[in-house]
Amino acid sequence: MKYAVISDVHANLEALNAVLSDIKKNDIKEIFFLGDVVGYGPNPQECIDIIKNESAVQIAGNHDWAMLGLIDINFFNPYAKESIIWALRNTDADRIKILRTFKISQEIQNKDIFLVHSTPKNPEKWSYLLTFNDAYVNFLHFDEKISFIGHTHVPIIVEKKQSDELITYSQRVKISYDSRYIINVGSVGQPRDGDPRACYCVFDDGLIYFRRIEYDITKTQNKMMKYGLPPYLINRLSYGE
Repeated sequence: MKYAVISDVHANLEALNAVLSDIKKNDIKEIFFLGDVVGYGPNPQECIDIIKNESAVQIAGNHDWAMLGLIDINFFNPYAKESIIWALRNTDADRIKILRTFKISQEIQNKDIFLVHSTPKNPEKWSYLLTFNDAYVNFLHFDEKISFIGHTHVPIIVEKKQSDELITYSQRVKISYDSRYIINVGSVGQPRDGDPRACYCVFDDGLIYFRRIEYDITKTQNKMMKYGLPPYLINRLSYGE
């Protein structure tokens, strides 16, 4: 059993293509997508098409819902709001129709995993899982062994022992038969952990680990400048912030 879990592409075509190339190079056949294919970046249409065609499951993120009018973008920060307005002007009806097929969450029963963008508890509220207390609460809201999440753009593995002890890992973990896990897979298109390389997660025969992939950041930034996207969003790609 070997599959990849990716999230938070944010219309960054160069990062997405680099990750998909790495996935194929490592002979991974199945991909699960955890949301936010759009927002921030310069290639929403192309990224929507690729995610629809390449991933076995598509989960919706808050930026995807914003594109569908399911979230009031006035609650977004000014940069996110501006990028969504731009994306709405540059995404056609067929791509919007694709976004409507994305699910808010999904159980993959034959793999004993639960997929969601934000948190297992009330996923449509778009909360962030940031603390041990957040993790304790969210372990109560899914029955599967593993929940893969995104949303924070920061990769982390949280293991819950039978004793209720929580342990975190930043790189990899070997799955234990008597533990459960919440795994934030990081971000393909806009990492925020100080590492500008694209990030995704691999499950390979009981071993879960993150891969960091170089991509042409300058090419993405040049397109963003050409389209008049906010300089703050352009610059942060260089620093993984």
